[in-house]
Amino acid sequence: MDDPHDGVLLTQRRVPFPSSISEQARQALQRMVGADGVPINASYSMPANGDREGWIALQSAVQRQYAATVAKNVMPKAASVETVMVDQTVIHVATPDTMDREGFAYVDLHGGALVFGGGDACRASAQVEAQKHGVRCYGVDYRMPPDHPYPAALDDCLTAYRYVLERHLPYNVIIGGRSAGGNLAVAMLLRGREEGLPMPSALVLLSPELDLTESGDSFKVNQMVDVVLPGSLMSCNRLYAGEADLAHPYLSPLFGELDGLPPTFLQTGTRDLFLSNAVRMHRKLRRANIPVELHVFEAMPHGGFSGEAPEDLELIQDVKLFVRSHWPS
Repeated sequence: MDDPHDGVLLTQRRVPFPSSISEQARQALQRMVGADGVPINASYSMPANGDREGWIALQSAVQRQYAATVAKNVMPKAASVETVMVDQTVIHVATPDTMDREGFAYVDLHGGALVFGGGDACRASAQVEAQKHGVRCYGVDYRMPPDHPYPAALDDCLTAYRYVLERHLPYNVIIGGRSAGGNLAVAMLLRGREEGLPMPSALVLLSPELDLTESGDSFKVNQMVDVVLPGSLMSCNRLYAGEADLAHPYLSPLFGELDGLPPTFLQTGTRDLFLSNAVRMHRKLRRANIPVELHVFEAMPHGGFSGEAPEDLELIQDVKLFVRSHWPS
């Protein structure tokens, strides 16, 4: 039986969208909630772990949605893309029409709960990052379960990083990861450090999924309050991990030794289900004497306000400033 003193009992209540955010942000939150006050995304269910066909069908549906969402941010003729295959790893190399810094590179690791977000969405994301930073961007289209569980995605990220290091000096490289991509970005550097690879100039982690055990406070406190990611992703986590221990640092890099990592930009929101990931990572990086910035946005759910609010634009500018400040002048 649960200890009645271990926690706070909440009665059913409606949590309003605050007036402290922009009108565009409020509208974005309102669009994600039904008339009953329940997040629309809460109605989606994941297939059982052994249901390969169910996962493949869901991936196909989500891929189309992801690709359409990301494509809205791609400016016409702003970046050309060449797709290369290195061993089993697919890399989308996006070159901006106007190159601000020759010889510099941004490595983009996409989100999607370690199960979704590849393909056209990954390719479009590489274009967005290339035009955003004015440098060549390498979008890693890493393999995913159910056919390719851990460590396939991590292997692909290491392969891509080595490919980039063959073409760019490490201090001219910055790695960025969103959500699941944040997990892979840190895990890749932890494993790369063990294999003797040099660190990049900096690391950008946007609402990173750093703890697949979901042990942080916000996994309970922000459940159903995060309208984008209202509940646990444990079914995805277990599908990705296969038989591996979810607490291993290559799966939950929050639990790894962080010494030697590069300066890091961390972003989250007060309504982000992954808020605890960023907060705990910030404290661990500080204890390891790693320069780190933590940007927490008011009432922002996982992934932001659909990219349309002033807060989203402010975050983009913050990232661009951080990236430019960590490339050699």
